[in-house]
Amino acid sequence: MLSHGQVVRLIFGLKLRELRLERGFTPAELARACDVSVSYLNEIEKGKKYPKADKILSMSKVLGVSYDQLTSLTLSRRLEPISELLQSDVLKEFPLEMFGLEPIRIVELIADAPAKMNAFISTLFEIARNYELRQENFFLAALRSYQEMHDNYFEELEQDVHTFAVERNLTTAPPFDTAQLEKVLCEEYGYTVDRTTLGDYDSLGRLRSVYQPKLKRLLLRPGLTRAQESFVLAREVAFNYLGMKERPYVNANFPVRSFDEVLNNFKASYFAGALLMEEDNLVRDLQQFFAADHWNPNSLLDLLTKYGVSPEMFMQRLTNLLPRHFGLQSLFFLRFDQAKANAGYLLTKELHLSRLHNPHGNELHEHYCRRWISLRLIHESRQQALRQAPAFSIGAQRSLYPNGDEYLCLTLARAGSVVEPAVSVTVGLLCDDTLRHKVRFLEDPAIPQKRVNETCERCQIPDCEVRSAPPVEIERKARQQALRDAISNLVNAG
Repeated sequence: MLSHGQVVRLIFGLKLRELRLERGFTPAELARACDVSVSYLNEIEKGKKYPKADKILSMSKVLGVSYDQLTSLTLSRRLEPISELLQSDVLKEFPLEMFGLEPIRIVELIADAPAKMNAFISTLFEIARNYELRQENFFLAALRSYQEMHDNYFEELEQDVHTFAVERNLTTAPPFDTAQLEKVLCEEYGYTVDRTTLGDYDSLGRLRSVYQPKLKRLLLRPGLTRAQESFVLAREVAFNYLGMKERPYVNANFPVRSFDEVLNNFKASYFAGALLMEEDNLVRDLQQFFAADHWNPNSLLDLLTKYGVSPEMFMQRLTNLLPRHFGLQSLFFLRFDQAKANAGYLLTKELHLSRLHNPHGNELHEHYCRRWISLRLIHESRQQALRQAPAFSIGAQRSLYPNGDEYLCLTLARAGSVVEPAVSVTVGLLCDDTLRHKVRFLEDPAIPQKRVNETCERCQIPDCEVRSAPPVEIERKARQQALRDAISNLVNAG
């Protein structure tokens, strides 16, 4: 992360370089006039060094500006976007080191070509404004990239879970006894757990938990399922055991204050999932599940019941273990929400490993393909809820995209309630040789095959039974191609 001192040095260097060029000085001429070496002047302009007061005074006189003008953090209008970026929370808090980038390299890139960097930064800000991107959008995108870099498997966190369980002599056999976690929170970390107070706040809707740091009190909403409460308790243990000070105090996705908060929330959630679904146990169960000759949705339901976790927790855990232990690295995870039966479908979480896969977030307000099993099962789960059927819908589908990619999609969905939306979670696995070797039931005819696309607006399927919008993008591209052909014919006539 860029420190305040680095920002000050970089802005001073950019300003000095701009003034030198405006006044027509070469680096050697300005260095000689200010009685400094050319190499030292070069380090100042690149933001590596900050001169002493007497040298700043000398430079201001030679360049014909005041001392205060030269040392202020205000850049010229031409370089204003760079100043805005450098002083924004996004760059100050962006975890450059996490991606193997040294902050000084960013400084050097900007200093070496400020005009080009200015144009690039202006473009980024314009895109951010047009798409209404907020600071948390950048942080969450950075987190997803971090997960993808590591195939969403973090060995140090898996080891932390193992060490924690061994040190406290915890039983990790499924289903995990969460009374063990409440005991740790209360006896080791001084918590009190309150399961009534939060029920008095109807206006808080879906909020499942609130932590009051001054009181060391954890408020749990009455009526949480066993899986929901287990996750909250396990995540609280993680915040304390891993020593995370900067953290969210509620379970919901409220506007974040820093990237550290986003990253720590992810690590605590990963820890919770790894604790409730111990690695070796779940890998053995998944091997048995994939070794079956036929697709059996009840086998998936049995695993949910065995571990006592929610569908989302289970499917997220699959994205940790499938790349590491099964070699299934080309996968995606999607979570869709639908607030009401007639509302749109919102893609609220996604993860792509190895590359961006076909089903992904679309920010153009188009209609996601209704042939996706993710959306179909939400609709079916609502119908089941009306008949008081089981709480979950479970399904599998082989989805074939126009570019030839095919995915085995495993989906779990639940109906909504008065305060919670209907939700589906999907793990999609690219149908390649590795998948055919690892998943014996892949060719089971009981798994339906569907031609799908990304959105209705971009779909060429003529007889789609669930189309929600006309193929306007296909039609627009056809008109553009006809226009290009007509122009080409005119240009090449004779």
